[in-house]
Amino acid sequence: MASNRLSLRSRIFIYMILLVVVASVLIAAVTIYQYNEQSKDYHKQRLERKEAQLITSMNYVLRETSWPRETEHLKLIFKDKIYEIADKLNVEFNIYDLEGSLIKSSKPSFESDSITRCISTETLNQLNQSSSKHYVEKNERLGGDYRSSFTIFTDVKAKPLGILNVPYFDDDSFSDAELKEFLVRLGYAYFVMLLVAIAFAYFVSRFITKSLKTISDKMKETRLEKHNKKIELKGASQEVSVLVESYNNMIDELEASAVQLAQSEREQAWREMAKQVAHEIKNPLTPMRLSVQSFQRKFDSNDPEVYQKVEEYSKTLIQQIDTMSSIASAFSNFAKMPAQKNEMLNIVEVVNLALDIFTEDYISFTSKEKEIIAKFDRTQLIRVVTNLVKNAIQSIPNTQEPKIIVTVYSKDDDVIITVADNGNGISEENSPKVFEPKFTTKTSGMGLGLPMIKKIIETYNGSITFTSQEGKGTTFIVTFPRD
Repeated sequence: MASNRLSLRSRIFIYMILLVVVASVLIAAVTIYQYNEQSKDYHKQRLERKEAQLITSMNYVLRETSWPRETEHLKLIFKDKIYEIADKLNVEFNIYDLEGSLIKSSKPSFESDSITRCISTETLNQLNQSSSKHYVEKNERLGGDYRSSFTIFTDVKAKPLGILNVPYFDDDSFSDAELKEFLVRLGYAYFVMLLVAIAFAYFVSRFITKSLKTISDKMKETRLEKHNKKIELKGASQEVSVLVESYNNMIDELEASAVQLAQSEREQAWREMAKQVAHEIKNPLTPMRLSVQSFQRKFDSNDPEVYQKVEEYSKTLIQQIDTMSSIASAFSNFAKMPAQKNEMLNIVEVVNLALDIFTEDYISFTSKEKEIIAKFDRTQLIRVVTNLVKNAIQSIPNTQEPKIIVTVYSKDDDVIITVADNGNGISEENSPKVFEPKFTTKTSGMGLGLPMIKKIIETYNGSITFTSQEGKGTTFIVTFPRD
């Protein structure tokens, strides 16, 4: 599933190309929209200018006429003047009475043309309801580009006389050609820009991901058991530099942890071996001594040399037994815990550092506090955490999804560390024996881990307890004072 995802480089490349394409489409759309709005405003203003000029000319004729200024005399008043006005202003217009019937047209003949002889009732209603007594109607039959404006004109005393009709055609053929030519040129420009963007996106994505790929390769090569090289990048961005610095710091901490872990494991191995050897050697000592003493008592008195032989044999065995006891005591003394090093530690940092040696991705660490200062031996604290986590890992069967949560927090004057798992849990029968030496439910190991942890924690006046549900998991709780 993860292999089907696009790489960061591919996504950067695609996003940059999409940005250019979307920008070009938006600019083209905005250009067309702006053109249409400007075209509408131009034709609206042009129609209004024509109407204003016509009204001015008609008012002049009405003032100069000798005919009564009545609707029924409009045909006589504008009998010849309508042609003069139309010719002078280069505008065709029609005059209707207030009922919507055609009175006079600027066209000489209208028998075969498309002039409307009567204004529709709907148009008259719209005109009369308009506060400005002006209405523009689009002629859908002839196309949206054909419009007719209707205006009620009055005499000098503001008495309505008739309706002025101005047919108008929105001729955008020239502007449309210019718009198409502009869009074609814009398309060429964006095509060139797209090619430039492709090349630019390729090199930019390659440059950005080059540093990340270097870091990724280094992380894949990182191993706990070998010396890891730090990353050196010149000219990297601030974000990548921070990432590189974090990686290099992690390498330093990892090497320090590896050294401490190796030393801790060697010491622990020796201690455990010493305890086991001491245990195995001391067990047969008493029976051997008793056997020899019994043999001393059962000698053959008739043998003239029996006393000498028994004495020599006994002395030899007793001497070897004492030697073995001395060796066992020496190993046992070696296995004692080393002297404490009371250090003021940031418990959150040390615990997090101890978890770095584990590669299992189901181990998580949480702490609400970034810093909890307490007195403890760093090596012994790491040993406590690693042993508890190892036990948690070994308690989880392979048949379920593992989960281990390590938590550090403070409560009053105490520091608390919890290690919770979802393993098999501890039965009620085994619960009292958990901290006993040599008790273990595992097929390997000597059962010294938890007793050793308990001894370390109690040395610092702390305690270790646990809660467990069989089949659901166990939580170990370590508590010790800050000072």
